[in-house]
Amino acid sequence: MTLTIAQDTWSKLTRPIGDQLVARLALPETVSRLLCAIDSNGSRHLLIPLNETDDEYSDNQSRGFVVTTKEFSIRGNTPERYMALKCLDAGGHGILDMMGGEIADGLLGQNKQPAEIVQKVLSKWRRFFGQVPQPILSHEEQLGLFAELWFLAVWVIPKLGPSSVRNWKGPWGSRHDFEWDNQSVEVKATTNVRGRIHRIHGIDQLEPPESGPLYLFSVRMREEMGATQNLPKVVAECRTNLVDDDELLAYFENTLVQAGYSPIFDEEYAKMKLRIIDDVLFHVNDVFPKLTRASFSNNTPEGIERIDYEINLTSFGNLIVANQPDEVPFF
Repeated sequence: MTLTIAQDTWSKLTRPIGDQLVARLALPETVSRLLCAIDSNGSRHLLIPLNETDDEYSDNQSRGFVVTTKEFSIRGNTPERYMALKCLDAGGHGILDMMGGEIADGLLGQNKQPAEIVQKVLSKWRRFFGQVPQPILSHEEQLGLFAELWFLAVWVIPKLGPSSVRNWKGPWGSRHDFEWDNQSVEVKATTNVRGRIHRIHGIDQLEPPESGPLYLFSVRMREEMGATQNLPKVVAECRTNLVDDDELLAYFENTLVQAGYSPIFDEEYAKMKLRIIDDVLFHVNDVFPKLTRASFSNNTPEGIERIDYEINLTSFGNLIVANQPDEVPFF
């Protein structure tokens, strides 16, 4: 479960007078080295007490947040050296709570400098600060993104390694969701109770790449209150698989931004609970049900700009090439 600071923690703090801060543990059941604090103006801070060997760190390049390292006096105590992450705008309180959870998670490891942890968290969130505010993903968009991340987290990375995250190309405008030099994979999700029924967007979506075959990864799901999967959970699983490589993790986070995903809405996204019925890989060959430009004798009829349609793969089990990652022909 993703850590986040509860609103109740802040509500228990009363404003001090003067230059002092009032503070309490941010996540007392998780880590003892992260404090929530407010100043006399009501501004919110996250504080990390520093040891003599801890590096200092400052940052004023993140919109709405600033990091400083200096001595603070917590009411009732002598001044100590802290790293402080201050929220400059009340509109960022929700983001501060989520950043606090990520900082706390980093402090649990106790093998990294606080400066490194805070810098990494800010670097991740700066990608979202720099974007035009995105609306929450639609229901269909959430299902589609979940399916792509499920393929990445469960099928691709465990078999091909973390660097395979770079084969996730769909959000960047590529024709297919995942592309290699000699094959591509289009990912589709469905919650249709009648079977593997998928919507195809455009006449080119099931066109094979110039070199090699095209595959379609089909994920059938059910929305159930007792289900254990959701979008933030599979995002977190991908991050765990990439945590040891900052460059690959940055590619993943940037691709999430391109897909329209923002963790600001994680609480809402987590409400859609999913149970995986099955996930299989189809070979999109000549007998696969599809429309392409070759389906029309003289290309698409004049005046037709886009063709969207549905396919039903329920009776095409003979085209399944893999029921699990170990069976994938190109892994």
